[in-house]
Amino acid sequence: MLVDTHCHLDADEFAPDAAAVRARAAAAGVRLCVIPAVAAAHFDRVRALAAAGGDAYALGIHPLWTPQADEADIDRLDTALAASRGDPRLVAVGEVGLDHFVPGLDPQRQAWFLRAQLRLARREGLPVILHVRRSADALLHHLRELPVAGGIAHAFNGSAQQAQAFVALGFKLGFGGAVTYARALQLRRLAAQLPLDALVLETDAPDIPPHWLYRTAAERADGQPQGRNEPAELPRIAQVVAGLRGATPQALAAATTANAVAALPRLGPLLAALPAPA
Repeated sequence: MLVDTHCHLDADEFAPDAAAVRARAAAAGVRLCVIPAVAAAHFDRVRALAAAGGDAYALGIHPLWTPQADEADIDRLDTALAASRGDPRLVAVGEVGLDHFVPGLDPQRQAWFLRAQLRLARREGLPVILHVRRSADALLHHLRELPVAGGIAHAFNGSAQQAQAFVALGFKLGFGGAVTYARALQLRRLAAQLPLDALVLETDAPDIPPHWLYRTAAERADGQPQGRNEPAELPRIAQVVAGLRGATPQALAAATTANAVAALPRLGPLLAALPAPA
């Protein structure tokens, strides 16, 4: 059994065939997906997709969406979290965080939205799903000032010391398509050497395609389309991580599913309620 702890089935790329995408994932052994929102306008969509697919969702405002967001969106998130308080499929506040990679984003504005959402997560007793891109130390600073009930540092790509700091604060670390690239030496070292109970698996679909879907700029110019990442790719990503660790895919699947439940406790009853695989 595999859990995709981070996939954006609400993305426009999946609008024509989201149900078929989810069916392919189920056939591949991905029993449950976590669908994080990126903006207030997506809250209803991720909730509906989770209900339709038997999945889970998170509500939050992504740092890349903070230029379009306004302060009233925090009130909308507050209202949405309160309205979904009894919904077992709501498992976290997210995707929230800081992005210090994309140029032109206001770091102070990002920090304001992050801290407002951390306060809501604290009030609701929910874990958070973090966007961490060139921002690990800044995020750790905010989390120490506003500690939350753990969660997942999605698409983690920091240092071993930063990894240990997130784990010490109750976070699991998300590994996905980036770990499949032979040149991602530091990331592959982390996937191999971190304690097994620190890891969860994800795709970030439709983004961060694994190496077998990637097309270079020259290939794209030659007419080859970029492969769309899907949650059905998770078993093959898991095989790569298992190979790096010298583990069997079955053992890795069992451990990372248990880790996902530890990070997002509301996943436990959802998984327990799933029918046995055919």
